[in-house]
Amino acid sequence: MPRLSFTAYAPIAVLVLACFASGQAAANDTVFDELRFGTSVSVGSGDGKESGFAPSLTVFFDPFAETQAEGWREIVLQPRLYLGASIGTGDTASQVYSGVSFDIDVTDKFFLELGLGGTVHDGALKDDGSSGPKLGCRLLFREYAAAGYRFDDNWQILATVDHSSHANLCDGPNDGLTHAGIAIGYKF
Repeated sequence: MPRLSFTAYAPIAVLVLACFASGQAAANDTVFDELRFGTSVSVGSGDGKESGFAPSLTVFFDPFAETQAEGWREIVLQPRLYLGASIGTGDTASQVYSGVSFDIDVTDKFFLELGLGGTVHDGALKDDGSSGPKLGCRLLFREYAAAGYRFDDNWQILATVDHSSHANLCDGPNDGLTHAGIAIGYKF
C-alpha cells in the first residue's frame, strides 16, 4: 500500500475542521466566520517559477469579533484567525498554512485584506535536480494580501497574492514561493 504524504491528509483535516466549526457556528456566530475556496499560480521567474496551479481551501474564525471592529486600532487588536491548505499540481508545492488576517473596508462592497502567519510545505529544500524553487526549510513565514468585492452579506470574490519564505533564518537556499490567484468566500 503506498504511503501518503502530509499533503494528502491536509485537505481532509481542513474539511473535518470546517465541518466541526460549522457545527460550532450555530452555537456561537462569532467563532466560525468564513469558508473560502480558491486557486493560484506561481508568479516566480527562472528557477523560482513553479508549473501547475494550487487549489486551496481556507477556514476563517472570528474569536475576537473582528467583523464588528471599528477603527484601525480595533482591527489590529481583533484579527481573524485562519487555517488552510493548498494542493499543488505539476511541480507546485503543497502547503498547510495558518495565521492572522486583518480586513479593511474601502466601501460597503470593496475591501482589502492582509494576513501574516506560517506554512509547512512539501517543496524542494535544496538543489536536488528537481525544477521549481529551493526553499531551504520545511517551515516558512507566509504573508498574503487580497482585494475583494462583496456581492451580498454572504458571498465575496477576492484577487489574492501570497509569499512564503524563511527570511534567511535557516541554512540553505531561500527562493521563496509567490502565488497570485482568485478565491470565492462564503461568510456565515
